[in-house]
Amino acid sequence: MVRQGTTVVFCEVKARSGTAFGMPAEAVGATKQARIRRLAARWLGEHRDRLGSRPAQIRFDVAALLEDRLEILEAAF
Repeated sequence: MVRQGTTVVFCEVKARSGTAFGMPAEAVGATKQARIRRLAARWLGEHRDRLGSRPAQIRFDVAALLEDRLEILEAAF
C-alpha cells in the first residue's frame, strides 16, 4: 500500500524470468483481482486510524518485472 495524496494505491508485483508462462501482468486475472480487492477492503477497515480519513480514491496497480525490465500499470483493474 502506498498513499499518493488522497489516493491509496495497492500494487501487486509479478515477476518472470521469461515468457514461457505468459507475461507477468497476465498472471493477475479475475480471481487474483477479487482476492486483492477483498484484502484491500480488509486492510482499509483495520487501518482507518492510520489513514485519518477515508481516502478519496483507491487504485490497484500491477508492477510487472520481466527479466530486467519493470513496467508499472497504473489503475490496472
